[in-house]
Amino acid sequence: MRSNTQEPSAEEGTLFSGLTFEREALTRLLRECGDQPTFEHCSFNGEDLSNLDFRAARFTQCDFEHAILEHCELARSRWLACKCAAARFRYANISDARFYRSDLNNTDWTGSKLGSAVFTEVKLTGARFVDARTLGLSFHDSLLVGADLRGLSFRKQTLEALNFSDADLSDCDFRDAVFEGGSLSNAQLRNSRFDGADLRSVDLSGLRLTDVLQHLKGTILSVDQAVTLIGDCGVRVV
Repeated sequence: MRSNTQEPSAEEGTLFSGLTFEREALTRLLRECGDQPTFEHCSFNGEDLSNLDFRAARFTQCDFEHAILEHCELARSRWLACKCAAARFRYANISDARFYRSDLNNTDWTGSKLGSAVFTEVKLTGARFVDARTLGLSFHDSLLVGADLRGLSFRKQTLEALNFSDADLSDCDFRDAVFEGGSLSNAQLRNSRFDGADLRSVDLSGLRLTDVLQHLKGTILSVDQAVTLIGDCGVRVV
């Protein structure tokens, strides 16, 4: 841990601000500081933090770019305005965590436990969620452009302003979901299910009528969407 100020001890409390952490010092502090440590404006960039216990920790405006958080205990953690681009959360326990207004682009969540986790106003472009455990996982007003979301279930959820453009949604379950804005532009929909889903406010650009017939059976579309899809086949609707 490095900073321009005197290194804090655990006895000074559980708020750490403006520090740059290395694994050895951080391991000691986490062992000594008790429950719910709070980190503000701290840097963990590029550090290997694998297997550390951050249970119920609070992170505000912290930097985790390219950090390795594999197999970490992050249940009930809170993340506000953090920079985590290209961080690796593989096989971590992130149950009941909350991420707000954070940069999570190109992060890897492979095999992680994300039960009841919530992502709000975050950037997840290029993120990878393969084999993650996601019961109760939800996204709100977030960018998932080009994300690998294969096999995730969004069944019966209300999906608020989610941009799935170019995302891999193969084998996803969107049955009875309600889309409030957002985009499915050029998304991969192989074996995905949309029975009963309401897509009337979604950007479907890049999809063809054949995509709808093959992958979006049973969905609810607007008249304008239907006219556009038919028009793309060279049919004029008057």
